[in-house]
Amino acid sequence: MTLFIEYLPLILALLAAGALAGLVAGLLGAGGGVVMVPAMGIVFELMNYDADVFQHVAVGTSLAVIITTGASSTFTHHQHGAVMGSVLKIWALPIILASFAGGLMAGLFSGNALRIVFGVLALFIALNVVLPVQQRMMAQLRNSKPTNSISAVIVGYLSALMGIGGGAFSVPTLVAFGNSMHKSVGTGAALGVMLAAPGALGFIISGWDVAARPPFSLGYVNIPAMVLIGIAAASTAPFGAALTHRLGQKHLKFIFALLLAGVGLRMLWQALV
Repeated sequence: MTLFIEYLPLILALLAAGALAGLVAGLLGAGGGVVMVPAMGIVFELMNYDADVFQHVAVGTSLAVIITTGASSTFTHHQHGAVMGSVLKIWALPIILASFAGGLMAGLFSGNALRIVFGVLALFIALNVVLPVQQRMMAQLRNSKPTNSISAVIVGYLSALMGIGGGAFSVPTLVAFGNSMHKSVGTGAALGVMLAAPGALGFIISGWDVAARPPFSLGYVNIPAMVLIGIAAASTAPFGAALTHRLGQKHLKFIFALLLAGVGLRMLWQALV
């Protein structure tokens, strides 16, 4: 009982973070990682954990949560025929190897380095939501196997370092290659699981002997946070999804872009100031 009371503030904070992540993920279709990572970072910061360690834990734990949430999403998309097996065959191996490498190499980066990676890429994604930057950059590229494989490596590695499912990168990439938005989203969900599992494993290995981690952590994956955030996010996501249909797509895009820009700027401020 004493131990429970001692960690009650952490439990409540993680549940709140998970509820927010699920609500925003359901509302914006963001997959949750772009919300979970900064939310966990704030919680761990308020609990006075080591600033150079908790960012790694937030990223690794986010990837672990995405394994289950992404698998559920993938199953639903598969039932609607929105998962492209031909794309998965090309992307699978490169994205798995790249995300595992990203997880293993996480220990080579400082907490601030990961914040800078997250911040810069969050700002790029925010810009890409409002303006089709990536689609314009790739408009002249053919939908070839080498191009797909290189894209998978980039998406897997960067997504692992950010702790996201990769949909923010893979979906616009697949659309730029000429696939429909519906099938790109469904396939992106499957790719998210493929990169989250090896990425989380890499974070477990790279953080295995690191000191000053939050309690009950397996490497850079915090088990209580994984369970609590996963449960809370799954509970609130349907409410966010229901709210989506009451808002126009244009408004959703700008809300998502503003959220990402705010998160990205905060990460960069923490790292550079």
